[in-house]
Amino acid sequence: MIQRILSKSKLIAFRQCPKRLWLEVHQPQLREESKSTQAIFRTGHEVGELAQRLYNPRGQGDLVDLHAEGVGPAIERSKSLLQGRTPVFEAGFAAGGAMAFADVMLPVTQEGKIAWRMVEVKSSTSVKDYYLDDVAIQSFVARESGVPLVGVSLSHIDSSWIYKGDGDYRGLLVEKDLTQIAFSRADEVRTWIAAAHAVASRESPPAIDTGLQCEDPFPCSFSAHCHRDKPSAEFPVTWLPRIQSKTLKTYIQVNAVVDMRDIPESLLNLQQKRVRDQTVSGECFFDADGARSDLQRYELPAYFLDFETIQFAVPKWTGTRPFQSLPFQFSLHHLDEQGALVQYGFLDLSGNDPTHSFARSLVETCGSLGPVFVYNSGFEGSRITELAQRFSELKPSLLSIKQRLVDLLPIAQARFYHPSQRGSWSIKRVLPAVAPQLNYQQLTGVQDGDMAMQAFLEAISPETSEQRKQEIHVQLQAYCALDTLAMVEIWKVFSGRVSFQQRKTNLS
Repeated sequence: MIQRILSKSKLIAFRQCPKRLWLEVHQPQLREESKSTQAIFRTGHEVGELAQRLYNPRGQGDLVDLHAEGVGPAIERSKSLLQGRTPVFEAGFAAGGAMAFADVMLPVTQEGKIAWRMVEVKSSTSVKDYYLDDVAIQSFVARESGVPLVGVSLSHIDSSWIYKGDGDYRGLLVEKDLTQIAFSRADEVRTWIAAAHAVASRESPPAIDTGLQCEDPFPCSFSAHCHRDKPSAEFPVTWLPRIQSKTLKTYIQVNAVVDMRDIPESLLNLQQKRVRDQTVSGECFFDADGARSDLQRYELPAYFLDFETIQFAVPKWTGTRPFQSLPFQFSLHHLDEQGALVQYGFLDLSGNDPTHSFARSLVETCGSLGPVFVYNSGFEGSRITELAQRFSELKPSLLSIKQRLVDLLPIAQARFYHPSQRGSWSIKRVLPAVAPQLNYQQLTGVQDGDMAMQAFLEAISPETSEQRKQEIHVQLQAYCALDTLAMVEIWKVFSGRVSFQQRKTNLS
């Protein structure tokens, strides 16, 4: 007889990797959630709370609070609530050695009797393949527990929806009916539950090596633990950029390759070969003549521009879309004809929509002549286009700035590689190799883009004190200013204005 009851989340963990399930059951203290994973969880909770309002417009529904009530009482109360005729949120079921809690249960009448339609709510903008496992498990457990379930849908965010303001979020979520798919997989789910219990009952974890399953379909929270047991490679294969070809991926997986030197030459592209060769030799590659030629057409004055943006799954500002990258800060370094360097910036932490003021300030600051250097022009260029679409009176000036954008990233990728970059051409990897006197690690509080977004969210929270908001303001200004100063230093070296002194790097 099966004694343990496995939750849906543990069954999903089993589907990704049986070892992950075993660790979830026996050594959960080894779990390490990344900041990005924590942010995804927060977004999921926000969207879930909104769904409860949208599916309960009259406020007649009931919420089952698993954490406050405990598993047993929550499931018992769910049984009672599902005898009624009002929506139930987070209703719990247990049957066949598994349990699940449904986001939304909506009452329907079928042949004069009460029945239920289940809706699973996701904060993504599409129906991902692994969601099909999710709804199959949910519907199986509900039906096995005796719930008269007649429909299963998945509700996700419509990325094209535009928020009109006044707290009206009708239309943000769209449904896809998955009833037939979910119900047809009952035998599969029964097999998963039995196999998962067999793994969970083991005294030791199954011998499964690290691999693609560590990141697919989502990052495993035990990945650091599993990789900690593996011998470290002197030149890890993970340092190779853009491992996208199926042939290369398969070779790495089948042969358990951990060191880039063990990959056949024929499987690597030119960029990957360069990374391997320069990393192994410890020597820097710098095509100084090519870089200088790439930049010689651009004369002073010049501008160096960087944006910081925020995304909301549930839009907060009128006229914006879910997950739209909305700029709240820019830094701009201006280098005039005499070589004098001045830094300007914009930052709005009021919590109000900053985009119009941002766009106006950008137009005023960028002038009308001279190249505007960026690092990955697709990002800034797309944001400028979106601003131009929203603010017609600024459109000509904004599009003029976009036409002046010059991207330093492809020049860096083609002309420069230092072993310390470890396969990455992010500005935070290139800068220490080009200008070691500048270092993001010396910054206080905000050192990368993810930290900048989290700092912004903290700053606009009503619970944040004015003193703390001022601290964040200073930290964000310093971080964004370093991004544009970094571009200035890279431009100086690439354009030949400053000679490059190669540094030896210890990669151990």
